Amino acid sequence: MEKSSEHLGALEHLKLHLTGKVLVLGIGNTLCSDDGIGSMLASAIEGKVPYIVYDSSSSPENYLGKIIKDKPDTVLIIDAVDFGGSPGEFRMYEGEDIQTVNFFSTHDASISLAISYLKNSFKVDIMVLAIQPKVISFGEGLSPEVNNTLKQLIEWFLTAKNYK
Repeated sequence: MEKSSEHLGALEHLKLHLTGKVLVLGIGNTLCSDDGIGSMLASAIEGKVPYIVYDSSSSPENYLGKIIKDKPDTVLIIDAVDFGGSPGEFRMYEGEDIQTVNFFSTHDASISLAISYLKNSFKVDIMVLAIQPKVISFGEGLSPEVNNTLKQLIEWFLTAKNYK
């Protein structure tokens, strides 16, 4: 699968942050087309990677207690985010960037609140893997562009050389 240099850069950035005890939190509504990618990716890698993986659907706030109990060193949030990119494009953001970067997630407020709550509860590195959706209206299934990205990311996560 062909990977753009921008995607390779985002994946290398991600790889640098997946250290210590890692928790992956997939967010998304699978009934709203591309918005479901975070949940779909979490479901695809759960139990197959050396990380704690939760599919929070569209309610990440319901997982805050579990995350605090798990006390990970790093939390990776995966969500569909409209940052003005091409459909299927993905970027990495530090948790603190959420309030300063101009993008839209259907879970915007809950992500910001979750990040603030976690940061105030314990020392944790929070990263967001943002994937540009094409369609977020009601409907099942991903657009071809976002589906290709899902396949690429599943392959990347399941490749053992990406683990430290």
